[in-house]
Amino acid sequence: MPQVCTPADCQRLMERFAQRGLLRAAGDERTRIDIGTSLGNLGGDQEAFLADAEETHALFATLFAGLLDPVQLLYRHLQALASNKEVKTARERDGHLYGPAIFRIHYETHAYSPHIDHVVLREKRFNYEVARFTHQFAGVLCVQNADSAGPGVQAVLHRCLWTEEIQPYIAEGSFHEYAAAHGVAHCEVALEPGDLYFFNTRCIHEVPAVQGDDPRVVLAVFIGYAEDDDEIYVWS
Repeated sequence: MPQVCTPADCQRLMERFAQRGLLRAAGDERTRIDIGTSLGNLGGDQEAFLADAEETHALFATLFAGLLDPVQLLYRHLQALASNKEVKTARERDGHLYGPAIFRIHYETHAYSPHIDHVVLREKRFNYEVARFTHQFAGVLCVQNADSAGPGVQAVLHRCLWTEEIQPYIAEGSFHEYAAAHGVAHCEVALEPGDLYFFNTRCIHEVPAVQGDDPRVVLAVFIGYAEDDDEIYVWS
């Protein structure tokens, strides 16, 4: 979805992050900063994860004051694609909310090798309510490219759904060789600030290393979907 918001909207977001001290400071050598709560990182301790998510909701309640709210923008576009279901932030049965979305800020050299994202197939988080969904998707809004001169490759999607038989190649770091031997096609997702896309996270994908003077910044969500479920859960 091209230009669901303007590059100027994205630039104002970056300025707000800088004002709030949320970006990397001088001398900070981290190659990744998250603004938000990650189930993948914190899900091993459910109580800590849900407490962190509560802090994220409090942060986001003021972070976008006077600006376009990119989280609500993403939710609205997802709802438009699934008009027969109710899109809502993921929650446990007791009402505790997950993080609604996460800004991932990647600096030079940061990359992700071929992988999938899935709360059941990969992370085995059966104790979370989102495990009920058959399918998992992701939504990614480009906020800033590492090289402001043009579109940046946000991801490489391989036309290959994960199976138990393919997992050893991912674990051993030899998926590229497998893909070449089996003629697995792939595509590069090149976006400009304000562009949004969705994809199936069971599709094997990777993120190339950041190259450029600026960090690559995206707003990302995971999406739980099942044909027989009236709700779509969104989390980070």
